[in-house]
Amino acid sequence: MKHVVMFSGGIGSWGAARRVAARHGTDNLTLLFTDTNIEDPDLYRFLREASEDVGGELVWLDNGGKTPWDVFEDVRMLGNTRIAACSHKLKQEPARAWVNDNCNPDDTTLYVGIDWSEAHRMKAVLRGWAPYMVEAPLCEPPLRAKAALFADLADTGIETPLLYKLGMPHNNCGGGCVKAGQAHFKKLRQVLPERFGEWVANEQRLRDFLGRDDIAILRDRTGGTTTPLTLAELGARAVLEEAGSGQLSLIDNDEWGGCGCFVDEDAA
Repeated sequence: MKHVVMFSGGIGSWGAARRVAARHGTDNLTLLFTDTNIEDPDLYRFLREASEDVGGELVWLDNGGKTPWDVFEDVRMLGNTRIAACSHKLKQEPARAWVNDNCNPDDTTLYVGIDWSEAHRMKAVLRGWAPYMVEAPLCEPPLRAKAALFADLADTGIETPLLYKLGMPHNNCGGGCVKAGQAHFKKLRQVLPERFGEWVANEQRLRDFLGRDDIAILRDRTGGTTTPLTLAELGARAVLEEAGSGQLSLIDNDEWGGCGCFVDEDAA
């Protein structure tokens, strides 16, 4: 049997890969990484060290250097839609093409790094990857919290990825995500202001490229209506909030959104 782990550079995929290696060995183990080319530099350090810790072969797909912003130009679309085009084009399609070219459903099991708290997402994963068998090792006993996985990582001597240390919820796309919410980007602005500035500039560049001022990554739902909320406007609201203007916060500090690559509807 071949064993292929969707190796994202996150703590969950590392924990899943370790379980696969412990159960099945590393002779037929592949760690499949699909690069969005806007990753935090420390992700690449972690990717190499984590793959050496697990064992097996690290396969690195770089999509010819294409970024999510290139994809948004190609599809002429931007926004927090049900299926993010960047995830589909830079994660799901390249991974599926590699699996189809190098594997067979009769002798291959695929693995994803979602844990027991996200088990509800497996239905879409199984449907999207059919006819391949897909397993989520972290959804099986013994169930571990992410804090326990970070403790395991510390025991190996591998440094925790920078984005996690800064309090970001995942270690992908440089700390941003087209599916992230207002609280997420507010946090990115706080811990990596230059990175946030890059997202602001790229969003505006795409709006200009498409000739549209009615699209944005975020949504503003104040007043009972939903309208696009640019990252630039979010930044302006954060400045007012930090200045203690006395008005109610115009930022939804509970809206984190989330990275859904490989676990969204039609994930493959």
